[in-house]
Amino acid sequence: MSAAGGDGGGGALRPPATLSARQLARRRRRDALGRNWRIFRGNRSGLLGLAILASFVLVAIAAPLLASPEGLDVTKATGGVLEPPSSEYWLGTDDQGRSVLTLLIWGARISLFVGLAATLISMVIGTLVGLTSGYFGGWAGGALFRVTEWFLAIPFLPFAIVLATVLGRSLLNIIIVIGVTSWPSTALLIRSQTLSIKERPYLERARVLGAGRWHQMSRHVLPNLMPMVFANTTLTVAIAILTETTLSFLGLGDPTRVSWGSMLDDAFAVGAITTGAWWFIVPPGVCVVLVVLAFTLIGQALEEVLNPRLKDR
Repeated sequence: MSAAGGDGGGGALRPPATLSARQLARRRRRDALGRNWRIFRGNRSGLLGLAILASFVLVAIAAPLLASPEGLDVTKATGGVLEPPSSEYWLGTDDQGRSVLTLLIWGARISLFVGLAATLISMVIGTLVGLTSGYFGGWAGGALFRVTEWFLAIPFLPFAIVLATVLGRSLLNIIIVIGVTSWPSTALLIRSQTLSIKERPYLERARVLGAGRWHQMSRHVLPNLMPMVFANTTLTVAIAILTETTLSFLGLGDPTRVSWGSMLDDAFAVGAITTGAWWFIVPPGVCVVLVVLAFTLIGQALEEVLNPRLKDR
């Protein structure tokens, strides 16, 4: 009776509302993101890298608020030649009287943009080549695999220098050069993972149920590859930034843009090391090291989050 009275009083348990497939997928993704964030948050080095990277990104976004773009104009420079740090110029001036701090702030935009844009090109090419080569096989997959091996056999930096020299000095060309020369390792990684995914039972069931190749690749293979692609992206960005710095240091960067690499090139050209103008060469070098370190730490933390074997450990 009491149970019946409770039901009549509105205290009965109601059956849970059924969720659609889309709502279930959203909930699972939300739960997975929450679990992955808790694992990432437990990695101190990953959090340190994220904090360093976030600081540089904020500086790059807020560059117009932190330093006037007129400070990049040589004709409007107000400082002396290679002045040491002072209350007016916190990091001194370059050989043309411009504030080194202003150059650093605006150079963060170019270095980060080149690194991210070149990595995007590299990831797209590497993922497409690796996925196609691993999934289809046959003569087409074999040919793509041989092309990947051929690119891997070529020394990376000399190849990039030759391409940058042929294409000319511009920001777009630098992005293309880095993107075109840095994809083979990603393609090899994606190909090996695709070959492993092809043999899994759920893909066999999808084939038996009549799923076409495009459906299998887009709904089953590619989603399982994305965590690896995402983790590899953070490591590739670090390589891209280092390559941009190297090419700019060798005088192959865009002469109309200020980047950390071009600052190092200018410092070397005026003999900043021999003249003792450490403020012109140390800050951009430290910025490059910190950004590369940040992406490396984030990449290692993401590998721990997305790799089930490392996660179990």
